[in-house]
Order: sequence, then structure tokens, then C-alpha cells
Amino acid sequence: MKKILSPKSIILLCLAICFIVTTNIHWGKNKWRNIIEADAKGYYAYLPAVFIYQDLNFTFYDSIEKKKYYDNFLVYDYRATAPNGQRIDKYYCGTAVAQLPFFLAAHALTHITGNDADGFSRFYLLAITLAALFYLFIGLLFINKLLALYGVNEKARSISIVAILFGSNLFFYSVCEMGMSHVYSFAFVAMFCFYVKKYFLQYQSKDLFISMALLGMIFLIRPVNVLIVLAIPFFAGSISELISGFYSLKRNIKALVSGVIAMLLLVGIQSLIYKISTGQFWVYSYGEEGFNFADPHFMDILFSYKKGLFLYTPVYLGSLAGMYFMYKKNKFQAAAFFFFLVIITYVLSSWWNWWYGGSFSSRVYVEFIPLFSIALGFLLQSVQQKIAKLSINVVLVLLIVLCQLQTYQYRYYMIHWENMTKEKYWDVFLKFDKKAQ
Repeated sequence: MKKILSPKSIILLCLAICFIVTTNIHWGKNKWRNIIEADAKGYYAYLPAVFIYQDLNFTFYDSIEKKKYYDNFLVYDYRATAPNGQRIDKYYCGTAVAQLPFFLAAHALTHITGNDADGFSRFYLLAITLAALFYLFIGLLFINKLLALYGVNEKARSISIVAILFGSNLFFYSVCEMGMSHVYSFAFVAMFCFYVKKYFLQYQSKDLFISMALLGMIFLIRPVNVLIVLAIPFFAGSISELISGFYSLKRNIKALVSGVIAMLLLVGIQSLIYKISTGQFWVYSYGEEGFNFADPHFMDILFSYKKGLFLYTPVYLGSLAGMYFMYKKNKFQAAAFFFFLVIITYVLSSWWNWWYGGSFSSRVYVEFIPLFSIALGFLLQSVQQKIAKLSINVVLVLLIVLCQLQTYQYRYYMIHWENMTKEKYWDVFLKFDKKAQ
């Protein structure tokens, strides 16, 4: 039983399940044609732009994507117009950088098999499903390592991993819309959290360097996710440790400088792309879209029928019960955790489109799941009474079932991708019949 419940075994089992699901959804017949849609097209487009067309103004969108794959791709132009009139990709290139090894393997295989090496034929898109599973594996692996640093036992870690994968929208963005940036961000944020926590435990220069480099990738994938730096006080665990950590930077100045250089080099990839495509080192590609910090939708992003995080994926809310035990053990740590959640919710809910378009639940929290997993780990580790443990496990199973049902409903448009209301939600609640929509 111990081996079955070991975190590493659980991760491999989870990965096998996700592989079966994603291949069933995307690998049969012509289903692969819809692997990248909407925003995912923009994230991926850098790869064919650089390695096939040498065209960072993305004119191949009209000649290749739209003309050749028009009937099978969601009609969505991911390009924006720079101030000088040049066309650029609206999205950042970090997801493409993460997908690069898989793209190159697919490109080689496409040539070997004599298929169309246009960047959008079968092997290229299938490679994205494998890339997503790889980064899911990395993220879960580092969540396990992170929880171990907090002293969470193996059984609690195993349960936490299952709950946060199958009970949250991480599952959906790993096997259904794996072209979106979230599973990639999730992996790099999980690694960042682990190495920052490890640094505060040992003050080793390599952990500092790796943390800085990871922060560069986090920015490159999705800039707003650098908010993870606000969790540093939480990982420090106390004011004294936080101060000691900053003083230790003097002893690790070489690692700090090297880390900053690595971070800037990674961020510089986007600047280099802009320079080549527009002649400018930086362009704001989102036009009039932006944050309105005077009008946050704090409660909407968490509880609304439209996209409420806690409504559609309540395991996030359930995990926060662990804050009680966190508070009992370390008041500073609990306060830092709460502060982090409040700030990221304020910022994320201030985006002009606070529901973030077509998405299952509030997708922008997927990358911050490592923090929620820590809270859940505290909960599972701290409760000792058998009845209480059984009750928590039963609740987690119910939350997983609910999430999986709602994921199914979302896939089949019973839950609308954007326009949900209270009436629509309760009309399809717990229904499997696709006709219920």
C-alpha cells in the first residue's frame, strides 16, 4: 500500500491517466487539427515563424494557417499592430520557448515521414500535447518536493497531488486546452517556489541562481505571473528569516549577478523579437486592453456564476482550510500567505476582461496552484482524528467528482465558455445529458 500511495507512483499514475485522456480527445482521426485554438495559436506561432518561415511579422497566417487550415482552426487572428504599423504577435513567446524541444522533434519527424513541414501538420500539433504532459509532470514533481520541504508526509502529499490535479482546472489545461500558457507557467512557478524555499533553508548560491533564471521564464511566458515574488515572505517563514535571506545575498553576490543576467537574457528574447519585427526593443501588444485598478472584480473572479474560481473549482477554496493550521503553527507565514492571495486576486481581477474570455473556471489561478497545494498539505498533515481525516478525504473526492463533471459540461458547452448565469448554472447542475444545454 505504501508504494501505491507514494507521491512518485501517484504522479506517474496521474500522468498515465492524463495521457490516455488527451490522446483520446486529440489523437484520433482529424481531432488533432483543433489542438491549438484562440490564444494558443498566438503562443505557438513563434515557432513556425522563426524556424520555418523566418517571418516575425506573421504573414504566413494568411497564406498557411487561414488558407490551408481555415475550416479546422478556430478563426482567430492573434496578431496585433505595432505603433509603426508592423504586424506582431499579440502574445509573449515564453510558451513557445518551453515547447521548443517538442517542436524540433516534430519538425524532424515530419521531414523524415515526408509530411507537410509547414508547422501546422499532424506531428507538430501532437507534440504540443506531449509538451503539456511533460510540464505537468515537472510541476507535480516539484510540488511533491516543495511539500516535502514543509515536512508534509508522503500520504498527505499523494492526496494533495491527486486533489489539485483532478479537482482543479489544471487538469483541463493539461489535457484539453494544452496549447494555452497555464500548464507551462504552473511548472515554472512550482520550480521557482521550491528553489526559493530551499534557498531560505540553506542559502546556497545555486538555488538563488536557479530561482532568478526561473523568474525570467515565468515573465517570458506570462508577465503578470512575476507576482509570485510577493510570496517570498511566505517562503521565508518569518521576518527574521526574510531579513537573513536578504543579507545572505551579499555572500552570494556572484550567484545573484549571474541570476540577474540569466533572467534578463531570457526576458531579452522577447525584446529581440520586437526589435527584429518592429525596430523597437519593447512594444505593448495589447493595445487598449489593460488593468483598471480602480475597478477590481474581486468577488466576481472568486464567486460569480460567470467564472467564479471557488464555484467551478471549489478545491481551491477547500484547500484554504489549511490556513487555520498554518496560522496555529506560524502566524507570520499565514499572514504572508493571505496577503499574497489578496494581492494576486486584486491584480488579476483588475484586468479589463476579468473573466479572461473563454475559459474553464478562472484560468489565471492555475499557475499559483503550488501555493494552494501547500495549504492543502498543511490541512491533510495536521488533522489527526480518524473521523476528521475520513471526512476531509470524502469531501475531496466529492470536489474532484464535481470538478470532473463540470469539466465535462464545459467541454460539451453545457457550461458556456463565457456567458454563464445563475439560471444557466443551476439548469445544468450535475447533469450529464448534453441535450441539457
